[in-house]
Amino acid sequence: MIYVQLFISFFRSGILGYGGGPSTIPLVQKEVVHTYKWMTDEEFGDVLALGNALPGPINTKMAGYIGYRVAGLFGMLVAVLAAILPTIVLMIVLLSSLLKVKDEPWVHGITLGVLPVVAVMLAVLAWQFFQSAKKGLRLKISLLHIVITVGLLVGLKLHPAILIIVLLGYALLAPVKKTEKEGERS
Repeated sequence: MIYVQLFISFFRSGILGYGGGPSTIPLVQKEVVHTYKWMTDEEFGDVLALGNALPGPINTKMAGYIGYRVAGLFGMLVAVLAAILPTIVLMIVLLSSLLKVKDEPWVHGITLGVLPVVAVMLAVLAWQFFQSAKKGLRLKISLLHIVITVGLLVGLKLHPAILIIVLLGYALLAPVKKTEKEGERS
């Protein structure tokens, strides 16, 4: 049954993820965290951060890792197949049709209509990650990270991969402070 669930969850995110990788992230999170409860929001955030640091399509990388974590090697294969199958089928079917209608106004309208939905889905995901960061880093430090990140990405036009590598290095080298509750349990 776990293989069927893996297939359904990643097929669903693959078929509904209009616009590519970023639009599939909230769909994968819904399936993995909320529907099947295979991991927490924090664990999903870690998988997403690592997946963004590696080359290749994000949905495929997340499918591979989550499938492996949930059901081993065969689970990984099932999840990756489910993630790429919709794209393969749709590319074959739609490309042959799209070439005939690509300049039609209704095609342009569909694209414009979907963009705000994807933007809202990404904004909700960003808000959830901000809430998690705020718990761990506190509000002022989280806001400082956001301002610095936006400044580097937009102001200095720093490539996101460089920023991710620097922040991963910082996270590995930065000392971890225990909270009062963790200190009491130790």
